[in-house]
Amino acid sequence: MNEYKISVISGDGIGPELTDATMEVLNSAQKKFDIKLNMIEAEAGDICLQKRGVPLPESSVQKIKESHACLKGPVGETAADVIVKLRLMFDLYANLRPIKTYPTIISTQQNINMIFVRENTEDVYKGQEFSIGKDTTVCLRVITRRNCERIAKKAFEIARKRNNKKKVTAIHKANVMRVTDGLFASVCRETAKQYPEISFNELYVDAAAMRLIKEPQKFDVLVTTNMFGDILSDEAAQLIGGLGMAPGANLGDSFALFEPIHGSAPNRAGKQTANPISMILAAKMMLDWLGEKYNDQNCINAATAIENGVIKTLREGPTIPDLGGKTTTIGMAKGIADALTLEVG
Repeated sequence: MNEYKISVISGDGIGPELTDATMEVLNSAQKKFDIKLNMIEAEAGDICLQKRGVPLPESSVQKIKESHACLKGPVGETAADVIVKLRLMFDLYANLRPIKTYPTIISTQQNINMIFVRENTEDVYKGQEFSIGKDTTVCLRVITRRNCERIAKKAFEIARKRNNKKKVTAIHKANVMRVTDGLFASVCRETAKQYPEISFNELYVDAAAMRLIKEPQKFDVLVTTNMFGDILSDEAAQLIGGLGMAPGANLGDSFALFEPIHGSAPNRAGKQTANPISMILAAKMMLDWLGEKYNDQNCINAATAIENGVIKTLREGPTIPDLGGKTTTIGMAKGIADALTLEVG
């Protein structure tokens, strides 16, 4: 039996509640599928800043470095000092955000199954901003060939493995940002030639925003730059029941961090009403990644069982009030933990 060290950032607001809920499911998965996850707490975020004076202490960074993967809850106002810093520190250049409809969820569209593959380490999110005089500010948009090539290749490799349309859509605004997005678009076209079995098309970001609402079923893999991917994936999450249904993965070549894509929702903290599915599915993505990286079929089976447990619980309960039920965040997690199975309920 393989043993994995998992650094865990509980986060702020509803983060600790979601983390507890996810641990409930992971504990069940460990017992049922003979997996050993050694969970190591790593402080980070707003609460950590208040207690320690810094949002991401060096001791936490060291714990993360010594782990096989990191599982992170949502962080509050210090998010840029935590998740953005970790993405850059560990070169987690690919942000994966699957958008998929599940049963009984009230959504504006059905039969959606797409994944955003978002460049995760550059663009305006590098934070290279400055002022010119008193009334003018500048933000530098950094787009490099190396990162365009890495993210484009990641998108086509993911499309190759999916059982859906095997289609990659590159999203950009090269008609206006001719240099930065021009480079991104040209690299995507070059990469597409290496994957003739994968269908490829391009959309300007404004048209993509519209088509995500109008015809989301036509998308499979969407590859784009950092800020566009952040905005569009949040928009797409609303199609499947909201941000509480949307997990995310931050992947590098040798390390990965998994998290819900939403914020810390401080107005809900302590109420046990938050949807735990986003973080539970993030843990599912973590097990898939561990299974693939370390050739561990037990992890892959556990990941499948977690998703099936989510589906069964959505159909049969218990669910939180936002999903039509009457239980709590931890109550729903316990329901999912009990429902883990390799067969869809």
